[in-house]
This record gives sequence, C-alpha cells and structure tokens, in this order.
Amino acid sequence: MQFPAMWLQGASLGEKISSELRLRIINGTMAPDTVITENVLAAEFGTSRSPIRDALKILSNEGLIRMERMGAVVIGLKSKDMEELNDVRFLFEGFAVQKLSSAYDEQKIKELQQIVDKMELAESHDDPVQFAYYDLLFHETIILSAHHSRILYLWNNIRYVILTVLLVATERRFSKHKEEIQPLIHRHKLIVEALVSRDASNMSKIIQEHFMDTKKSVDESLF
Repeated sequence: MQFPAMWLQGASLGEKISSELRLRIINGTMAPDTVITENVLAAEFGTSRSPIRDALKILSNEGLIRMERMGAVVIGLKSKDMEELNDVRFLFEGFAVQKLSSAYDEQKIKELQQIVDKMELAESHDDPVQFAYYDLLFHETIILSAHHSRILYLWNNIRYVILTVLLVATERRFSKHKEEIQPLIHRHKLIVEALVSRDASNMSKIIQEHFMDTKKSVDESLF
C-alpha cells in the first residue's frame, strides 16, 4: 500500500483498503468512470470480499464512487467538490476559533504551538507525509476544541478525504514548490498568535487567507 501505514493504527482491514483506494482516486491513479469489482479487489489485496464491501461502502458514503450492478464506478473529486469541502472546513473552523478565542485555553494554545513545531521539523527533514499529517492535526485540534458533537460527526465524515487531499497536495508542493512551505508554516503561526491576542476579526481574516492558499495549492495539484 502507498497510503502511510502510520496513519492507520487500529484501523480495520476494510478501512485500510478504503484508504488505499481513496488515495488512488484522489491522486488520479484510478480515473473517473473506472469500474472496480469486489472479486478483482479481493484478489489484489489477498482478502475475502467482506472487507472489500466495507471499503466500498466507506468510499460510497464519501461520494467518491457509486455502486452499480456491475460493480463500483469511480466518481472522483472535481474542483467543485473541493470548493465545497473547503467551505465546510472554513465554517467549522471559523465557528471553533470564535469559541476558542472567547474562552481562552492556554493548554490548547500550547498544543497548537507544539504541532507547528512538528510541522517545522517535518519540513527540515523533507518529510511531506508527516507535514501533511500535522497540518491536518493543527486544524482538527481547533475544530475539536469547539466540543460540538454535530460538528464532530460531520467532520469525521470528511476527515479522511481532507487528509488524503492534503497528502497528495503536500507531496507535490514539497517536490515542486518547496519554497512555499515556510510561508505556509508562518500562516499557522499567525493563527496561533491571533488566538493568543483574541482578535476575532484578525483571526477570521488569517483563516480565510489560509484557506484561499490551501485551495490554490490543491487546485494546482489535483486539477
């Protein structure tokens, strides 16, 4: 498998297979309209059809494939899909940041600072896989700080799609536009500084600029 094994600790076989197939769909290895069948996948992954069914159900719920009589048909991710995912992330994170700033949480600020430190370490070691993981963890930490059960439920439904998109975009950014990584880290630092200052308007501005940059990077990597 190409999907990072370190990200799949405790995952079921079906979840592991779905992660590999998701990566193939998002990086373009498995093109839209490709038909995939349980028998072929079971033979490739050396497993029974049961975990394959589990994997296909996950991908179907994420909107990456559609189930038909002859098998599953790849839908993939279009530019509009990514725009909508970014809109959802922006809404989640904007709400969470407002809550976090109104009830200052020093421990959470330290946690975010430590994640940025790990992003810098991953950059220095030229490790896009770790960088992508900590990039997602940074934003996920903000979202989870809202302690909002409905947002958590919705976030979990898109989490692995977002993580996979970040992995693909970050690997390509490291290989072709490494000079963009330090400014990206700096934008994460600005978010932490805005949380410390509790400047709500500045936080909204920084987050919006960050999401615009993320959209640009993803569009250049995937479309």
